[in-house]
Amino acid sequence: MSVWAIGDIQGCYKSLQRLLQAIAFDARYDTLWLVGDLVNRGEDALAVLEYLYGIRDSVRIVLGNHDLTLIAAYYGIKKSNPTIEPILSSPMADTLVDWLRRQPFLYTDFKLGYCMAHAGISPEFDLGMAHAYARRIEEKLRSDYAKAWLEKMFTNGVERFDRKASEEDIDRYIVSTFTRMRYCYKDRRLDFKQKGAPTPEVRAKGMKPWFECENRKPIELKIVFGHWSTLGFYEDDNVLALDTGCVWGGKLTAARLDTTNETTIVQIACPGAMKPGEEG
Repeated sequence: MSVWAIGDIQGCYKSLQRLLQAIAFDARYDTLWLVGDLVNRGEDALAVLEYLYGIRDSVRIVLGNHDLTLIAAYYGIKKSNPTIEPILSSPMADTLVDWLRRQPFLYTDFKLGYCMAHAGISPEFDLGMAHAYARRIEEKLRSDYAKAWLEKMFTNGVERFDRKASEEDIDRYIVSTFTRMRYCYKDRRLDFKQKGAPTPEVRAKGMKPWFECENRKPIELKIVFGHWSTLGFYEDDNVLALDTGCVWGGKLTAARLDTTNETTIVQIACPGAMKPGEEG
């Protein structure tokens, strides 16, 4: 009865199956934590969703930016593309998208000592705030007016948290932090443009990874996240980063969460479905 967290799959079905074989995953007994970005760019996103839906009682999922893009394409807010069109054309489209939009943005397990969010948790939020704000946007994504609400979310990310801002801007900040965040400045303002690794040159511009932000509000659980392929695998006492660029020809990574000793990591090399610069 093991618990494994897996990095961004992004539609790479064959790599996912190879990794599950490597960790001897058995859906009857084991549990998967998936950090989001299940779809888009990989060779068979439909197969990924169909498989995960088939074992849905054994998976814990948080939504990523690419998952939201799929939901938006389903509603006609965003354009489809060749890697998600098979999902939208599938007889299972309604079922799969409805299942996805009912997934959380934040998942926690106090017994294991971990929580999970696709891009992380805003430096402005403690765990109670993070839960409250996650529930706020989850309710809207699951509502009858989800299409109208989601359309407003696909604009530039809001970089600062302001309780006095409009309801729409607060929602945009929440969605952006849970799904797109990488860097912050000393004043906890976020930067959504920089996507590279935290090199000395980037740090010289005053930017740090969000989990290094000065005066970041403490989170009592270790945060499992993905989203940041150029960061790659990273672990310290507070965070565990698992996006190792499978879709770019990197690796797909699993980390075992239910052990008390040093984290067990299993990785497989991936052939890659895209090259940097081919995002489209």
